[in-house]
Amino acid sequence: MKVNKNIAIDHLGRVEGHGGIHVEIENGHVSKVNMDIYEGSRFYEELIIGKRYDEVAGIICRVCAICSADHLLASQMATEKAFGLKVSRQTYLLRGLLLHGSMIESHALHIFALALPDLLGFNSVISMASKYPKEVSIALGLKKLGNTVQETIGGRAIHSINPIIGGFGLVPTKDQLIQLKSELEKGLENALLTVDLYEKLLPLPDFADSPTVYTALEPQEPRYSYLGDVIQTSTGDRFAVEDYRKVCHERVVSHSTAKQSLFSNKPFMTGALARINLNHKHLQGKAKETQQRLLPELPSTNILHNNTAQLIELIHSIERSIILIDYLLEEGIHPEPPVVVKPRAGRGVGALEAPRGTLYHSYEYNEDGILVDADVITPTAQNLANAEKDLRTAVENLMTEEKEKLHLSLEMVARAYDPCISCAVHLVTIEKK
Repeated sequence: MKVNKNIAIDHLGRVEGHGGIHVEIENGHVSKVNMDIYEGSRFYEELIIGKRYDEVAGIICRVCAICSADHLLASQMATEKAFGLKVSRQTYLLRGLLLHGSMIESHALHIFALALPDLLGFNSVISMASKYPKEVSIALGLKKLGNTVQETIGGRAIHSINPIIGGFGLVPTKDQLIQLKSELEKGLENALLTVDLYEKLLPLPDFADSPTVYTALEPQEPRYSYLGDVIQTSTGDRFAVEDYRKVCHERVVSHSTAKQSLFSNKPFMTGALARINLNHKHLQGKAKETQQRLLPELPSTNILHNNTAQLIELIHSIERSIILIDYLLEEGIHPEPPVVVKPRAGRGVGALEAPRGTLYHSYEYNEDGILVDADVITPTAQNLANAEKDLRTAVENLMTEEKEKLHLSLEMVARAYDPCISCAVHLVTIEKK
C-alpha cells in the first residue's frame, strides 16, 4: 500500500525550548523528516567578546538554567587552560560534586517528569501522579536533592555564584557536608526503589533503533567520570579536546535556527547512552548492578535507552557524591586563598560531560585578559542531526500506523534526547557594518 501522509507537530511538549517535527511521506517513501527549531538565535558568544576573563563565566552560564553549573565550570576551565592555571585537589573534588548535583537534578526531572509519562501512558507527570504518587514524590525529592547539592557547593541552585576562576569563594563546612551526605544516602535508597518500576517497562520499543556513532569524553581516571581531556568515539577514533572541531563539524540547515553537527560526514550522538556505551566498564556499586539489570546488552543503538542510561547515571552520581564527600571529610575541608590570575594571550578549551552530553567552551584571550574569540558547542546542537536520523527510522517503521500513534512515537524519540533547545540556537559570528 502506498502511504501518503503529512505530519506536523508544531509544538514539541515536555522539552526545554520551542521546537517541532515535520514529516512528509509520499507513495510510501519518507521524503522529509525535519526537527524544526523555532527559538530565535541567541548570540551568546558575541555577548562575551570584549569582556574581562573574570566576567565571562557569569554571563555565559545564563544561557541555560538547568545546566548552568555545567556551563559555568566549562567556561572557567577554558579560561584556566588559556592562562595555564592548575586547581587544587580540593577544588577538583568540589567541582566534581557540583557536576554530580547538576546531573542528579537534570536526570531526575527528565526521567520521571518528561519521559516516563509516555511509557506509562500518561500525558504529564501530574496525571501520572494519580496512579504512581510514591514514585512521583520520590522523583521530586531527587530533583530537590540535586538542587541541594548545587546550593551547598555553588551558593544557589541556579546560576551558581560560588565557583570562581581557580577555586571557590567559600567552601562548605564540615557540618554542611555531613548533612549533605545523609541526604544523599537517603536519596540513593529512594532512587533504587524506582528501578523496580522501570524494569516493568522493559523491553522498551525499538522502532527508532538504528546504527549510531557515539562520542563522549574518555575518563581521566579508570572510573566512570564526567571529566576528561580526550574525546573518544565508538568508531575507535580519539582526539584531544582541543581538537573538538574534528568531531563537531557544524552546518546550517534551513528549517532550524540551531546548527547541526556531523562527524566524518555522519550524524552522531552524545549523552547518557553514549557515555554508558563507551564507559560502562568503569561503573561500580549500585550503578553497575542497575546497568546489568536494566541494560545488560551493550552497546545499544536504541535511543529510548538514553532514558535507561540516565537512570543508571542518576544512581552513579548519588553514589559518587557520597564518595567525594568522604574524601573531603577525610582530607579536611579548609578555606583556600584565591588563585592569583596572571592574564596572558592564549587559547583554552574547557570540556565536560553535561547531562545531555559533551559540552565545549573554547576561548581566546589577548595579553590583557580580554576575550577576543569564543566558541560554544552544546550537546543538543550535536545531537540534532542524529535525532532526525532516528525520527526517520521511526517513520519508516511506523508509517502505516494511525497518525495519533505515529505522532506520539515521534515525540518519544525527540524527548528521549532530553533536548535543551534554547542552548542550541546561537551564531558564532555576527557581521557588523
